[in-house]
Amino acid sequence: MKMKKLNIMIPGILMASSALMTSCADSFLDVESKTESNTETFYKTESDAWRALIGCYAGWRETTSNGSIPLVMSSIMQSDECLAGAGQNDAPNYDVVDQFDQSKAPSYTNLWEYDWKAYYVAIDRCNELITRQDNIAWKDSTLKQRYIGEARALRALCYFDLVRMFENVPLLTEPSAENTPQATPDEVYELIFSDLKYAAENIPADAYPKANAASNDGHITAYGAKGILARAYLYYNGRFGKEPAGCTKAEALKACEDIIASNEFALIPQFRNLWPASASNALDAAANGTYEEWLANTTYAGPGNSEFIVSMKCNYTQDYNGNNDGNRWLINLGIRGVQAIDCSPYGYGWGICTVNPNLVAAYGKGDQRLAASIIDINKEGISRKENFKEKCIGDQREYTGYYVKKYTPMATTDCTPLPVLWGAPGNAMTGQWQDVIILRYADVLLMAAELGSSSAQKYMDMVRQRAYTDKDGKLSSDYKQVAANKQNIMKERRLEFAFEGIRYYDLLRQGIDVAADAISGTTTVTNGGVEATVTVKAANIKAKNGLCQIPHNQITLSNNVLKQNPGW
Repeated sequence: MKMKKLNIMIPGILMASSALMTSCADSFLDVESKTESNTETFYKTESDAWRALIGCYAGWRETTSNGSIPLVMSSIMQSDECLAGAGQNDAPNYDVVDQFDQSKAPSYTNLWEYDWKAYYVAIDRCNELITRQDNIAWKDSTLKQRYIGEARALRALCYFDLVRMFENVPLLTEPSAENTPQATPDEVYELIFSDLKYAAENIPADAYPKANAASNDGHITAYGAKGILARAYLYYNGRFGKEPAGCTKAEALKACEDIIASNEFALIPQFRNLWPASASNALDAAANGTYEEWLANTTYAGPGNSEFIVSMKCNYTQDYNGNNDGNRWLINLGIRGVQAIDCSPYGYGWGICTVNPNLVAAYGKGDQRLAASIIDINKEGISRKENFKEKCIGDQREYTGYYVKKYTPMATTDCTPLPVLWGAPGNAMTGQWQDVIILRYADVLLMAAELGSSSAQKYMDMVRQRAYTDKDGKLSSDYKQVAANKQNIMKERRLEFAFEGIRYYDLLRQGIDVAADAISGTTTVTNGGVEATVTVKAANIKAKNGLCQIPHNQITLSNNVLKQNPGW
C-alpha cells in the first residue's frame, strides 16, 4: 500500500551534537543522544550537510509530533476561539491553559516542558549545521547558501515560537551544554530578524518553485522567510510598542510585496478546499483505500497548493518506536465519543478545544469560512445520530455544539480512521497526517494591507471576496466591501485564520488589555449534558502578561538560573 510521499521529511536521520552527547543531569537543555555519527566524523561533505538539514527539519517537526501542548493547540485554547474541553474524567490541566489559572490544577507545573525541550533540540541541530558549515567541502556555493539559509530560517521559526510563548528564554547560537540564563526579548528578536534576512537573501528564489510543489513541498523558501519576517515585525512592533532593531516597517512591507509580486502564490478559489475535512464528504472505505485514491476523490487542494507558503510536513507513519513524523495534537481536537458512530468524514478524538460560540456568531451571513472552519453538530445532523447524546455529550466536558473542522481527524463510513485505512504502523493516536500550515498567501495579503500598502483595499477585497464566493463560483449577494483599516483588518484576520495559531498573538500585539478584554468572560456549556459555565478572568491574563508557564523542571535543573514568568 502506497504511503503519502513526503520528500524532505525523512525520519530517523538525526545528528549528534555537543549538547546532545552529555548526560541529562548536567544541563537543563540536554537530551539523550540517539545517534550513530558524531561531530568529529560528520560535517565533511555536501551529503552530510543535506542529512544535517533533514535533521533540522525533523527536529522542528517534533515540536508538533511530541504529544504535548504545541503552539497551535495552546494558542487557540488561550485565545477567544476555544475552551479547554476534554472528557469528564480527564485531568484539569487544560483549564490551567484556557483560564490562565494555576489553581485549577496546582500540580501541573510542567505543561509546556516537552515543547521547551523539543524547540531547543531543533535549535541545537540548526546551530550544529550553521557553526560547522566551514568544515564541509562545498562544491557548490549556491547550495551552501541554500542549506544554511534554510537552517537559519528554521532556527528563527523556533525562536519566534519560544519568545512568543515564554518571552524570556535562553539564546543559544552555537552548540552548547552551558547552563544559560534567559536573554532579553530584544536579543532574541535581533537573531530572528538576522536569520530571516539571511534566508531571504541567500535561498535562491527559484530553488523551490510552486510549479514543482509536489517534489519540493515542505522546504522553507526565500518567500517563506520574508513572510515570517513580516509576521515577526508586526508582533514585535505591537507587543513592545516600538520598532525592532533588526527590521523596519518598510522592510516588512517590502517583504510582503515581494511575495505578491513573485506570482508564485495565489488564493485557492474555494476556502473549504484548503482543509481536508472541509473538502470531503462522507468517505466510502472501498473507494478511498489509499492516500492517493482519497486525494483523487476529494476537492482538497492538496498539501502543496499555491496558497501554502510555509508548511510543517506530517505523515501517518508515526509509531511508538521513535518514528516521530505525525501530527500528534490533531487527535485531541476530534469529536469525542464517535468511535462507533458514523460521522464520516469526521473521525473520533478527545474533544479538546471545543469552539467558543462567540466565534461562530462573529461570521457574517454568507461567509463560507464558517462552515469550512467549524463543525456545527446540530446543523450537520450529527446530533441526530443514534446514541450521540449518551456516547458523545455524556462524556464531553465544556460541550458547546461546535468543534474545529480545519484540524480534525477523519474516518470512513465504517468508522475506520484514515491513518489505519492507509496502513499506518501506529494508530489514529499517533498517525494523524495533516500538515500544520504556518503561513498562507491570505496572511501575506492582509499583512501587506495592515503595513500600509498602496494596494491595501485590493488585498482586503481579495480575501473577503473569496470568503463570500459560493460553490458555483459566484460572489454572494451577502458580500459587502469594508474599508481596509486596522480595525477591519483585525476582524478579518480573526475569521480567516481561526484555529491556525494566529489569533492569540494578533490579540497580544494589540496590547494586553485588548487581549484580556477579548478573551475574558463567561460561556455557557454543558458538562456531561448538564448546563454549566466557564469563566476566564481578565485579571489572570494580565497577571501573566499573556505568557506561558516556564516548565518548573527546567528551572530546577538550571539550579534556578532560569526565572519563572510573573504570575505563575
